[in-house]
Amino acid sequence: MTDRTLPTLGYTDIPAKHPLTYPGRPITRPTLLTAGELWELTPTTRGDRLGTWTVDTSPGGAPKEDREPLDAILTALGHPPTATRHPLIAVGSNASPAQLHHKLSRPGHPATVPMVPVDVHGIAVGCSAHIARYGYVASAPYTAPGARTPLVISWLDTEQLAAVDATEYPNYRRVLLSGTEYPMVMPSGERLGGAYLYVGERGVLMSPDGTERPLPGGGDQSALLTRLLAGSPRLRELLGPDPGTWVARAGADPAVRKSGTRIFEEEGWALPQPDLLRCPEDEPDAPGAPRDPANLTSTTDPTSTTDPEASAGSAGPKSYGALTSPE
Repeated sequence: MTDRTLPTLGYTDIPAKHPLTYPGRPITRPTLLTAGELWELTPTTRGDRLGTWTVDTSPGGAPKEDREPLDAILTALGHPPTATRHPLIAVGSNASPAQLHHKLSRPGHPATVPMVPVDVHGIAVGCSAHIARYGYVASAPYTAPGARTPLVISWLDTEQLAAVDATEYPNYRRVLLSGTEYPMVMPSGERLGGAYLYVGERGVLMSPDGTERPLPGGGDQSALLTRLLAGSPRLRELLGPDPGTWVARAGADPAVRKSGTRIFEEEGWALPQPDLLRCPEDEPDAPGAPRDPANLTSTTDPTSTTDPEASAGSAGPKSYGALTSPE
């Protein structure tokens, strides 16, 4: 295939524009999203670091021996290498390259993001107990001992991470998930030391039928909204009679979204996730800990009295290079 643009590859649904398509189509193979295209990523040898994976930049498919490492491609494109990027687990629309391209691109500056399917243990995907700004009910993670869930991790630079944060707060909290407590295995076999995850501040929705089990997330949005409307006369009065009316009303009025979210709680459907919310957020490095390459800074001011080595890497989001050391 010579055309690797998102629409040609079938990634046409953008939930931010068409809420009932939430969560959008996720990637299923390692890929580099760049300039609205998807370039195939391939691990070189088992356990190798992401930056050494090769990128197929040829529309017709380059021979494997002619493919360049991901870090070399990122550098050539003028973007930060993988070691300084921040791994972020997606449980909803952030796994869709079309949605991520929409969130992160701006005129003249299309997003460039490595995206990799990863098996995450101990986590499952439910529905956040709130109504999102575009009117849909978004996904949220919950703890599920014994579960092994295929999710997508995107490697974002610091600016991109801040941009995604802005779309998730205040309904989600970004926490650092430990690779020891929640093992994460790359297609190459590499085990990640940790990755970021957005956790719903209000927990996840339980089934309206009273079984007290989380509603599965990531499925058909219209079916989900239909089920919620059937379970609550108050929701039908506020947002009914159908999913199209729901997203139109909720997407247009913050007060309606707030009322709907309150009904979730008052119906007793919200299941808190205290274990995930107790995971650490961004914290200063411990004294003597390795410096995070994503946060290293220097000064060119000759009058400065600050020692850049003393202050660099002391806080901020952790990078892939700091979280996962080569084995």
